[in-house]
Formats: sequence, C-alpha cells, structure tokens
Amino acid sequence: METTTKTIFSFFLLSSLLLHLYFSQGVAQEVAKSESEALGEAEKRETLEIIIGGGGSPAPYPVPSPETPCPPPPPKPLSRLERARRVLLNFKTLILDPTCYTQNWNENTDTCDFRGVRCASYPNSEERAVAGLDLNGARVTGQNGCPLPVSSLLGVNQIPELTFFHVNSNSFAGSVPTDITKFPFFFELDLSNNKIKGQFPIDAITSKVLVFLDLRFNQLTGPIPPQLFLKDLDVIFINNNQFTQCLPQNFGYTPARYLTFANNNLTGPIPKSVGYAPNLTEVLFLGNKFDGCLPVEIGNLKRAVVFDVSKNLLTGPIPHSFGCLKSIQYLNLAQNKFYGCVPDNVCQISSLRNNGNLSLADNYFNDVGPSCWSLIKSKVLDVSKNCIRGLPNQRSPYECSQFYKRKTTCPNPSSFYYVPCRGNPSSETTGSTSAPVTYKTLKPHRLRL
Repeated sequence: METTTKTIFSFFLLSSLLLHLYFSQGVAQEVAKSESEALGEAEKRETLEIIIGGGGSPAPYPVPSPETPCPPPPPKPLSRLERARRVLLNFKTLILDPTCYTQNWNENTDTCDFRGVRCASYPNSEERAVAGLDLNGARVTGQNGCPLPVSSLLGVNQIPELTFFHVNSNSFAGSVPTDITKFPFFFELDLSNNKIKGQFPIDAITSKVLVFLDLRFNQLTGPIPPQLFLKDLDVIFINNNQFTQCLPQNFGYTPARYLTFANNNLTGPIPKSVGYAPNLTEVLFLGNKFDGCLPVEIGNLKRAVVFDVSKNLLTGPIPHSFGCLKSIQYLNLAQNKFYGCVPDNVCQISSLRNNGNLSLADNYFNDVGPSCWSLIKSKVLDVSKNCIRGLPNQRSPYECSQFYKRKTTCPNPSSFYYVPCRGNPSSETTGSTSAPVTYKTLKPHRLRL
C-alpha cells in the first residue's frame, strides 16, 4: 500500500511539471525559432531529467584547486664562530699534518680550543669569533703532493673576522687573496718560510689596518712596488726572496720602524730619501747588489739603532754626517768597496762606544780617526782586511794600490764633509741596549718580537 502511494505521488508530480512547462512555454505548439532557443529547450529537458532521476549523468562536483603551500622559513644564518669552525674543519681535510698540529681540530672540541686558534668577542657585540690563526711551525702540506693555497684559509667567505694570520714554516703556496683587503680588523700577515711565488703581493698591502708584513724566505720575484712605502706599516720583512731592480725613490715616506731587505737581488744606489724615514729604527740592506755611494742624508736618522749595508757593491768614503747617528749601536759597512779615512766623529758616538758594534771589515779604508784606535783595541771596531798600515790582517800593498788607481769618485765629494747635527753626538742620549729585532729575521724559523 505504501509503495503504491509513493508511485501515485511521483506520477502526479511529474504530470504537474509537464503541464506547467507545456502551457507556459508553448513547447508542444511552436517550433524553436532559433538555434539559441533550441539549445535552451535542450537544457530545460536535461534539467527535467535530472530532477525526475532519469537519463543523463549527474553533473560532477567541481574539484577544488590545490592550495599553494607556504614556503619554508629561511634557514637561520650561521654564527661567526660556526662558520669559522666549518672552514677550519674543511681545511684539515686538505692537509698532511706530520706534527699533529691540528689533532684536536675535531667535532668533540670547542672551536676556541683548537690549537693555534684565538677567539675574541666581535667588536660592538657579544658574539664570539675566531680572531686569529697561529700555525707557526706546524709544517703542514697539501695532500698527495698538491699545493696548499693560501686561499684555503684566507679566501672568499672564509674567516673575515681575522685580525692576524701567522703561518711561518709551512708549505702554503699561490697568491695572497684580495679578500683580506675587506677584513675590517686585519693587521698582521706572516707568510714567512713558505712557498709563495710570483711578484710582490701588492693586494696584501691594500688592507686598511695592516701594520705587520712578513714575507721573508719565499720565492717572490720582480721589483718592490713604491706603494709599499705609502702604507702605514710598522714592520716590513721581505728578506730572503728574489726581488730585483732598484728600491723606489719614495723609500723615505715609510713610517715603518723595522725593515729588512736582506739577501735579495736588489741593485742601484740606496735612495737618498732613506734619510728622511721618520721612524726608522732598524734596517738591513745586506746581501744584495747595491752600488754607488752612500747618501749623506743617512746622517739624519736620529732614531736608527741598526744600519747594515754589508755584502754589497757600495763604494766611496763614509759621510761625516754618520757622526750624527746618535742612537746607532750596530753599524755594519763590511764587505763593500769603501775607502778613505774612517771619520773620527763616527768613533765618538757614545752608543757605539758603549757595547756597540762598528764593522768596516773587508773594504779599502787606509786610515782611521784618532778616536777609532781605542775602539779597535776594545774590539768594538773591526777594520780587518783593509789597507791601514800598522794593523794586522790587512790587504796586501799591491792589492790596495791597484784599487786606488781605479776607485770610483762620488758625485759632489764636498758633501761628504757636511755634518748636519750640532754639538758632540757623544753627549746625546744613547739608544736601547736590547738585542736587535731585524737580525732575527735572517733565520727562517718563527720570529719572536
């Protein structure tokens, strides 16, 4: 009975809908007048079929478009200390370490406890950073005979917080990266006793705060650039390389106190401007091929404690202006071609007489001033292998006569008698009696200032 009722109700509903459409639209009596009307009628029939559940397929539900996922948050930037740690651990994979210098460079050791690593708080912050590397004497080399480039520690995006880089006695090679010019606090560079080749690393001296430069005992060649003497450097050690040509004429502009040019292949005269270097305390020119006469301007170096031009091809007399070197303690002119009389005022300098050292050996001096005899007796003054009559260990008369027949005459010879200082230099304050710094640079191992 219930089923019959539902069937009658459905039939009634269908009949009502058909009658309503028939009379309102006139579908049974009129033919569609246009294509659009025909399409409209078709849509109506389809709608009707859906309503009564017959014919056609149900319209699919629209598929929602997938939502664009949010990008992941950017990774947290590495701290200065963590970035440096990764650089150091990567460097360890590139080296052979026969002395186990980097043995504690591992994941279980705090970066600031790595051997040779110096940490400090970064300026104007509390963040810790690697402030310096000291690999002096580590003797590390590249693996499998490969070169060990300096850029492996000083290259781009490495440790820009460094203030010093000391790697004496290793096997670093290649050029000095330009990146150090961007390090804001980089003031000491020591690449001594390595295998650095090429010309003078001029990029190294463009660092704005660099004050200490040690390139000795490498294989650097070519001229010394004049830009070196315009930098605010306090220490310049470039001895025992293969530098050539003349020293730049602007030498005297340097504010440096300690300079070593020893044991290169430098030629030409000592620049006159050397006498105007304001802070020059110790300078070594020994072991080159300098020639010509000594400039009288050297007598202006009132702070000079060490002046060494031994083992060169220099000639002429000693300028009397040297008597104004009131602080000089080590004056070495040995193994050249100097001649004439040793000025008496030089032998009167109190800093020389008081445990100083004046070496004039292996030249052609033929006389000494009266004050010099006591220095010879006390062995402060060495005049062996010269042409001074009455003293032992001198050259033969024949050798001396042959030299004087062809000796070189210096330009403006009267200037050699000029004495720019006033009074007796022996009454001036003497210099320090501490051991010279620059002579220590003549050994390749680590330099301790």
